Amino acid sequence: MKLSDSALSRLPDAIECPRYDRSRLRPGIVHIGLGNFHRAHQAWYLHRLMQKGQALDWAIIGAGVRPYDAKMRDKLLEQDCLTTLIELDPKGTRAEVIGSMIDYLPIEEGNGPLIAQMADASIRIVALTVTEGGYFLDAATGDFDADHEDIRHDAQNPEQPRTVFGAIVAALRLRRANGLPPFTALSCDNLQGNGEILRSCVVGLASMTDPELAEWIDSTGAFPNSMVDCIVPATSDELIELAQDMGIEDAAPVSHESFRQWVLEDVFCNGRPAWEAVGATITGDVHSYETMKIRVLNGGHQVLANAGEILSLDTIADCMQDEQLPAFFRKIQQDGILPYVSAVPEMDPSDYLTLIEERFANPRIHDSVRRVAFDGSSRHTGFILPVLRDAIASGASVQALALVEALWARMCTGLREDGSEIEPNDPNWDALQAAALKAKTNPVVWLEQSEIYGALVQEEAFVAAFGGWLTKLHDQGCRATLSEYLS
Repeated sequence: MKLSDSALSRLPDAIECPRYDRSRLRPGIVHIGLGNFHRAHQAWYLHRLMQKGQALDWAIIGAGVRPYDAKMRDKLLEQDCLTTLIELDPKGTRAEVIGSMIDYLPIEEGNGPLIAQMADASIRIVALTVTEGGYFLDAATGDFDADHEDIRHDAQNPEQPRTVFGAIVAALRLRRANGLPPFTALSCDNLQGNGEILRSCVVGLASMTDPELAEWIDSTGAFPNSMVDCIVPATSDELIELAQDMGIEDAAPVSHESFRQWVLEDVFCNGRPAWEAVGATITGDVHSYETMKIRVLNGGHQVLANAGEILSLDTIADCMQDEQLPAFFRKIQQDGILPYVSAVPEMDPSDYLTLIEERFANPRIHDSVRRVAFDGSSRHTGFILPVLRDAIASGASVQALALVEALWARMCTGLREDGSEIEPNDPNWDALQAAALKAKTNPVVWLEQSEIYGALVQEEAFVAAFGGWLTKLHDQGCRATLSEYLS
């Protein structure tokens, strides 16, 4: 059955469908960067509220700012913006259709439709999942990068912006001119202090052209910090076939694990859905949850993915079934990451690590090593290097994280140990590969990438440890190097 509003009543009984009247839904949220994760996570929480008869005036309008978003828009509009979520758990498979999204804006140069929608009084939250690398931050300082080419363009062309932040500023300018309050801007990306980072990008860009607007945004707007968690692989042909076997023809189904977590600061300026009624955590201490998740899970993904790519393993679950990598993963975590993670209510770091190991080992979640390793220049910068800096500041050993960085450098040579090619997998792949190849004979070249490592190249203990591990990886191979570390 081709997925659509009219088909919902005819889908198999085992598939849970919206019980609310979708014709009654009214928009309240614009979500920019509407990929698989959003549909399996934030859209699901809202859908669960709607199943309770609540939040019917908070429906989602999808949006994107890049041309490639148009393909997803076409797919979703053809099926009335419905999505099939397929939970893949070792205990069984479950499917549900969610309907919390009602439209997807046209993708146009200058972002006119997006700006107009965000400026509408009905929109009270603008949320984003634009990836860790989608924020314009100076790698060395972590501050807003006002010199970036796209940011300079938006400052010079405020009515025809290229970036999501330029579009947000343009919409807020219209709201202020029309006497409307600002919307809450909610980052759902894996960044420590993501709300604070989003505020710096929006207010920083606004201040380049209109300081009074920047002050209004800063003083009356809201940028909650949040932490999101759910493993959501890319959609495969096999998943589309699985949905068909279950009775649904969905052009863009989403698979996910059974675990979800969403932690938010309650600092919204224009109302919000009661997400806590369906399991979200509302707290004044998002940072502790963020630190635990970003360092143990997201950082742990990089620990596994780079080694797995070198060893020609396909998925994270394959890595967790490998003869060496589970022990390697746990030792890296215990030696290099857990000492810099604090407990949160009802969960200490060691218990959280055990939970992550169980989730990563789920054989039904086909989360590819390639997907997890993508954009290492953003992910290592955001997930691994802050922990490394904490270790250096405390005077502790840096051997564990130096090995993690050496594995990334080895991966970026572009060849696996079986001789097969690793296709470009980073926006900065050419520069990374060039540095990785030079580092085979002079390891410090890798660390001289200042946009990634900054002053870390001056830390003698780290430089020495990194060089030792990278030399071993090239001379002895990955297996022998991991064995030496484990011993």
